[in-house]
Amino acid sequence: MNYTLLDSGNGEKWEQFGDYSLIRPCPQAVWRPEKKWAGDGKFSREDRWSFPKKVPEEWTMSLGGILLKVAPTEFGHLGVFPEHAALAEWMRKRIVPGTRVLNLFAYSGAATLVAAKAGAAVCHLDASKGMVEWARENGKLNGLEGAPIRWIVDDALKFLRREVRREQTYDGILLDPPTFGRGSKGEVFKIEDELLPLLEACRDLLSKRPRFLIFSCHTPGFTPVVLGHVLRQVFGKEAETGEMLLASPGALSIPSGSFGRIAYD
Repeated sequence: MNYTLLDSGNGEKWEQFGDYSLIRPCPQAVWRPEKKWAGDGKFSREDRWSFPKKVPEEWTMSLGGILLKVAPTEFGHLGVFPEHAALAEWMRKRIVPGTRVLNLFAYSGAATLVAAKAGAAVCHLDASKGMVEWARENGKLNGLEGAPIRWIVDDALKFLRREVRREQTYDGILLDPPTFGRGSKGEVFKIEDELLPLLEACRDLLSKRPRFLIFSCHTPGFTPVVLGHVLRQVFGKEAETGEMLLASPGALSIPSGSFGRIAYD
């Protein structure tokens, strides 16, 4: 079963992830719910997870043609960001066999696997060893153990600068940087300090005939206008920008961050 946004309101969202529905915080949902809720589990910042019904520690769902492991974590994350699915589909249409793709801050690897399934050679990078292992599990779920994917645990900016020195290039780059994070060796990442150097390094790694760049962001205040400005300054091209949305028929859409994307057609 796929993902469905069932309803939202009163600062929460009710979502279906495969066989189970879960309720989690959603501060932007200031409207009223439109349905009567009956989730299999609920996360709150005060009480963490509670499960009125029996829910396994992990299960599998499908999103955008990719199988993904779902597992409730202590921070309320599940290993899936459904708002990225539309960007992954946009990317897939721009991949031809042999396209070299770099996926930064790659989390549990949904976009990596979409790209690999489309015929790309992918470099998947995240600073969390645990998340890279999770992504590799997702690769096995999809029968992509033998796909040309490099699984890298590293600090993104340090890796990018090494790739520039090595004169490596990529035809497509995705990045979804956090507001704050730590590298594989404890390096501190603050998006307001690191964003421009990060994008400049990405620019230097694009091949002579690039296909796309995708920049997504969940940082409050980093609106589509902000992303458009920085992408134009760094890449010298106007980017298509917008809000990422959680959206399903019969439910009010939830804004879930911003994106900017450049197609080199």
